[in-house]
Amino acid sequence: MPDCPRWSAAATVVVLAGCAPLATVTVGSAQSVFLDRAFVDASEFTPDCTPDDSGVGAPEGASLDELSGLASTGGLLYAVGDSGSDRAVAVMGADCVVHRWLPLPVDPYDVEDMAVGPDGRLWLADVGDNGRRRDTVALIAMDRDTGAGELHRLTYPDGPHDAETILIQRDGTPLIVTKELFGAGSVYRPVGGAEVGGLATPGPTPLEKVGVLDVSEASGADAEGGGTTAQALHSTMFTGGAVSADGTVAAVRNYSDVFLFSAPDGDLLAAFASGPAVRARVPQQPQGEAVAFTENGDLLIASEARGGPIPPVQMLPGAVSLVQDQARAHTAAEEESAESAGSRWGIGIGIGIAAVSVVALTTALGYVVRRRARSEIP
Repeated sequence: MPDCPRWSAAATVVVLAGCAPLATVTVGSAQSVFLDRAFVDASEFTPDCTPDDSGVGAPEGASLDELSGLASTGGLLYAVGDSGSDRAVAVMGADCVVHRWLPLPVDPYDVEDMAVGPDGRLWLADVGDNGRRRDTVALIAMDRDTGAGELHRLTYPDGPHDAETILIQRDGTPLIVTKELFGAGSVYRPVGGAEVGGLATPGPTPLEKVGVLDVSEASGADAEGGGTTAQALHSTMFTGGAVSADGTVAAVRNYSDVFLFSAPDGDLLAAFASGPAVRARVPQQPQGEAVAFTENGDLLIASEARGGPIPPVQMLPGAVSLVQDQARAHTAAEEESAESAGSRWGIGIGIGIAAVSVVALTTALGYVVRRRARSEIP
């Protein structure tokens, strides 16, 4: 008589062993081969033009030697220096030649960045605070034609911060990103998400912390900085930000990189949480702080002179399209991965059911064989 229990057990082991490699291919093992972000080398940037105010001269208290804020709209470039050189905004043509200067409507403390609001006005971020001593910071509104405007004071909920980055979402909500030597930058907005047109004059309007911005992983420890500070120290030392004309792409830069975020719905906080879609290494700059988008989607970066000649504005052509293409490709890859994982999960379930059925059949067959064998014993 055959050893039926051993035979059925052996059959079960063989069936399960053969099915195990397939049954374990489930959702958990499905991995996308698509990289999360695109990398752009510094060589992709090209010199665009060099700021030149020799034809009109700079008014007292204004200079482009410390160019810190840049904006592009209506075919013109607007540039401002930081503390000590921020008493007026330079209005430049596409060739970077200064046509005129617009004196600020108020006396600033330390303007560090600039953006164009949905109302078409310039919004200067007077948020610099290297010593972290200011009780209030401010946004200064300015009409692009007349220079008229007003002051809007802001207060942090947790004490002073140094910051050099302002981004205005397409819904008008301003976001301030702090500049940190170590750790992630903090993101603040007016309480309740008030848009720039609704800020009190002169205020102050309280701010609330609504997120963090950490690109240390995206920077990579092996990245060589384009500026003058070691990469390990300045990955979160954000020096400027910009939002594309359609509000779907945001840029935040430090001294060595520009990080581009996809925000198809205009929600920059969600974009920051998802991480950058593109990381672009910047070319060597003495102290790169300014960044802006042109209306046709090119990216512009500019730098302080640090005692030398004013560096040229550098351009990354088609930056907005690059981010949008990257985001679409990433979404398609995720959908494909999910479909593939679902298919493998279905296959795994089918194989598992088949394996259980075979085991049950094997057990039943063994039982019948044993019963028949016993009935034949005299």
